[in-house]
Amino acid sequence: MFLVSCGCRNEETSGKKTKKQAEPQYLYGICIDSLDVLEGQVQKNEFLANILQKEGVSYGTVNYIDRNHRGVFDVRKIKVGNKYTFLLTRDSIPTAKYWIYEIDRTNYAVFQLTDSLSAWRGEKEVITKVEHVGVEIKSSLWNAMREAGCDASLILELSDIYAWTIDFFGIQAGDSCKVIYEEKYIVHDTIPFGIGNVLAAYFKSGGDSKYAFSYEQDGRKEYFDEKGENLRKAFLKAPLNYRRISSTFSEARMHPVHKIVRPHHGVDYAAPSGTPVQSIGDGTVIAKGWDNKGGGNYLKIKHNSTYTTTYMHLKGFAKGIAQGTKVKQGQTIGYVGMTGTATGPHLDFRLQKNGTYIDPLKFKSPSADPVKKENLDQYKADIEVLMKILREH
Repeated sequence: MFLVSCGCRNEETSGKKTKKQAEPQYLYGICIDSLDVLEGQVQKNEFLANILQKEGVSYGTVNYIDRNHRGVFDVRKIKVGNKYTFLLTRDSIPTAKYWIYEIDRTNYAVFQLTDSLSAWRGEKEVITKVEHVGVEIKSSLWNAMREAGCDASLILELSDIYAWTIDFFGIQAGDSCKVIYEEKYIVHDTIPFGIGNVLAAYFKSGGDSKYAFSYEQDGRKEYFDEKGENLRKAFLKAPLNYRRISSTFSEARMHPVHKIVRPHHGVDYAAPSGTPVQSIGDGTVIAKGWDNKGGGNYLKIKHNSTYTTTYMHLKGFAKGIAQGTKVKQGQTIGYVGMTGTATGPHLDFRLQKNGTYIDPLKFKSPSADPVKKENLDQYKADIEVLMKILREH
């Protein structure tokens, strides 16, 4: 804990007797011209009583705060490492007037320790700055972006934006990525604390170039390419994060257990047991149970009048999943296992179009709604500057 003196001094103009009063100083919305600032961090095994009583706050006041201000902030939930601040009077024996606890980087709770013993919450002023970064991938997008000093949340955001168009497990050395994004700063602080919107991105993978531009249409922000086509597809590219594809779609595959040649109308994704399995699109569960032909625990989801997906060898089902349940794209529906006839944990994923099995790896999912025709000219004008930045950097 350390003391910061924040008194204001009058500035005397050269050669004149008149004095110019300095601007009042504020901290957490409180004028601190006549107060001293004492800062600290919550230590291990430290509670509100320990912290406040060190500065002479009575147990009665501590008890009042604990019982009466849980609606502002429950002080039983203070966390080790979080910052707090005392504002003290400048008397011969300083009195703690306020105690401020930082709930996170932007939100804080103020507790008045004298007079009315009131409390309230506040929020620091946040600004955003537009930044851009470009990386060449040597091993993975994650490693390349982290080496460039990017926040992990930016990488996750890119994964979401390109979930329908890029197979991140198929990224190769030499692929590249550029991003224009907002970075959040607390006013008067030079260290960013989070990512705002991703404004635009460019991904070059396997000779293909994929642009993404943030655009709001009908009150919904989505990502579109340079032609105004929606990057969001009707289906996700894969139903899980997998380690490898252990078996592909085939009309004649040697079965690994039965050792006979027969069709395999799905894709086997090898992944650790318990890996979450997601529905690749909105739909309704039309079957849930045990497949007696070797598929073990399975689910079947009808997405529309054309497409149906099946998920087999599941270890178990997600909570609330039953026949008739409506599911959303990306919702966890079950977990990878090796039930039924299987040599190891994997997901057997199958896709039907009009009742006929098709190869999920060769399937091109239809796009969601593009930029409307009446908005397209304005959209292309809006993205021109962003595209220029992506091309030049």
